[in-house]
Amino acid sequence: MWPLPLPRAGLVATWRGVESLRLSGQVERVTFHNPDNGFCVLQVRLPGRRELAAVVGYAVSVNPGETVRLQGHWAVDLTHGQQFRADSVVAIPPSSEEGLIRYLGSGLIRGVGPVYAERLVAAFGTAVLEVIDAGGAGLEKVPGIGPKRAAQIRGSWAEQRSVREIMLFLHAQGVSTARAVRIFKTYGEQAVSVIRENPYRLAKDVRGIGFKTADQIAARLGIARDAPVRVEAGLVYVLEQALDQGHCGLPKVQLISEAAKRLEVDSSLALAALQADLASGQVVLADLRGKEGVLLGGLYRAEQEIAERVLARLGPPPWGKLDAAAATAWVERRSALQLAPSQRRALALALASGLCILTGGPGVGKTTLVRSLLQILTAKGVRSLLAAPTGRAAKRLFEASGLEAKTLHRLLEVDPVQGGFRRGLERPLDCDLLIVDEASMVDVPMMRALLRALPVGAALYLVGDADQLPSVGPGQVLADLIASQRVPVARLGEIFRQAAASQIVTNAHRIREGRMPDLVSARSGDFYFVDAEQPEQAVDRLQRLLCERIPKTFGLDPVQDVQVLCPMNRGGLGARALNLLLQDRLNPREARVERFGWRYGLGDKVMQVENDYQREVYNGDLGRIEQVDWEQRCLEVRFDSRLVQYPFDELDTLSLAFATTIHKSQGSEYPAVIIPLSTQHATILGRRLLYTAVTRGRKLVILIGQRRALGLAVRRVQGQRWTKLGDWLRAPGPGAG
Repeated sequence: MWPLPLPRAGLVATWRGVESLRLSGQVERVTFHNPDNGFCVLQVRLPGRRELAAVVGYAVSVNPGETVRLQGHWAVDLTHGQQFRADSVVAIPPSSEEGLIRYLGSGLIRGVGPVYAERLVAAFGTAVLEVIDAGGAGLEKVPGIGPKRAAQIRGSWAEQRSVREIMLFLHAQGVSTARAVRIFKTYGEQAVSVIRENPYRLAKDVRGIGFKTADQIAARLGIARDAPVRVEAGLVYVLEQALDQGHCGLPKVQLISEAAKRLEVDSSLALAALQADLASGQVVLADLRGKEGVLLGGLYRAEQEIAERVLARLGPPPWGKLDAAAATAWVERRSALQLAPSQRRALALALASGLCILTGGPGVGKTTLVRSLLQILTAKGVRSLLAAPTGRAAKRLFEASGLEAKTLHRLLEVDPVQGGFRRGLERPLDCDLLIVDEASMVDVPMMRALLRALPVGAALYLVGDADQLPSVGPGQVLADLIASQRVPVARLGEIFRQAAASQIVTNAHRIREGRMPDLVSARSGDFYFVDAEQPEQAVDRLQRLLCERIPKTFGLDPVQDVQVLCPMNRGGLGARALNLLLQDRLNPREARVERFGWRYGLGDKVMQVENDYQREVYNGDLGRIEQVDWEQRCLEVRFDSRLVQYPFDELDTLSLAFATTIHKSQGSEYPAVIIPLSTQHATILGRRLLYTAVTRGRKLVILIGQRRALGLAVRRVQGQRWTKLGDWLRAPGPGAG
């Protein structure tokens, strides 16, 4: 019966290409049901089988006695035996008297237990559900059922019928059970009416459902491709796609053209949809670098508020005037070091500023400067808080300063229930100074939240490398602040002797300046280029480097210590393809969970790909899968010292991370990085991208691929994002637009 090899104990074997089966049977027992996500374990009697079948799947509501229609495949668990893993579970009320008694007596209906279930079926036979469905006339004639209990039965049955109708409707629209549960949890009994009226609300309201899924549902409901509701939602979708590229808006002409092309409608319809979206306040018209632009309303107002709060903070710090020369001499004696001229100038500027930017490349002493500032200000009784966008960056800041450093989300105290942050205008941070490291990663929404939470009169120092890629989220806050020339900026330039001995540092600066890295010298043996003209050759050499040569030569663990950084996800040298190859090479397993296009197994390296405030894991966090619980249908992932649980139906927030994109690596450092470079990435290659990738490696950087791709990356200066913050900052008044 099972010719394929069985998995190791406790693991489930599933195989790609297994044919999906359709089965139906009667639920004998509900072993487990989670009302929050719909996950259930059922014991089902299938025709032709003497033993009950274990079924695992998702359903909003399922009860003993019901008939269930199942679609999925068989799998084997050596602990729990053979199981049917159902992708779809559709429950149908039973038709036999025996089934009805078990069904009604299961606790499905308030006021009805096993005794009253028998009495109801005895009174009305197999028509009992039709009687209750029609209003329950005559229920009071059943012994023991009075007006109060009868009303309770009618009300409870109406709720169950509503749930059933909603789930059947959603299944008919091609919605999977797991997503149908999310929709029901979001809209409740209004789900059908909401979706019929405007299915595009799903993309805005329900996690895991985007415009494309909503569009498919709309097509099933007969909504025309040129319907205004579709084009209006599609226009916002195009803007949101631009937001994923870091833009806060787009030029109007470009937006209309892209929307018409993607939605396959005439541009006149896109223009009419824009007028409707403008009237609703979803989008706003504004000047973008001399062009008529369209911005999402929330981002437009956020950038305006950032500018107002930044300009209001320009001025002296809360500690008053300090003698910078005396402070510099004091900290040099205390630390037994001599600051470079640019560090001394930066120190003086920061000590005299209520808001200041400290910027520079690798090896120029930003860490030393921050440590010196903190020593001086701590001695003066200044209360400081330290933060960074990612956990790894916060850990480095703590190691450099000796003071506690938090992630920005922890600093602002994320509220997972209400959303947003607990720290803000009504409950500001308790500090005189806030230092934010890796400030190039801070996007528009986060900067607004930070400025709202900063106490009146407190100082703010933003520390970062302005030449790195801007934030993954919308905006280019640090770059816009520097370019405005309204904010004090201290640039550190000298490369210190110890850093200059590293080819990683010297080549990073060469790339930043638009010069090719030195590929001949190998003074320190920490920077290499491996030629590979063809993508297939590059893939082969990358695997051998990662799995064999680096561990043997440098003693580094290929999973824990080495990170492959790709310019993009797509292509043979993209993060997605390399992840699948490296997963099989570095962590070969037969037993894996298959969800959302990925296969997850014990020991896999994974990355969180969106902020999850409930679990306190954030976009870009790296972890390892430590447990796969097939019975409870969840994974446990270790992020540093924390274990985080993920139900199988929520694995769309995780991706494999043996390889990742350079954008996703921002704020992180790794002992070693491998960077594939190919002309297949030509559309995205640029100086900032390469510079950011190279500066992620601490001990070893290996570029592998084509020299002409490297040259293209060094030569190309990538374009700016479409933002409004610079205009707000340069305006005569902070509120001028």
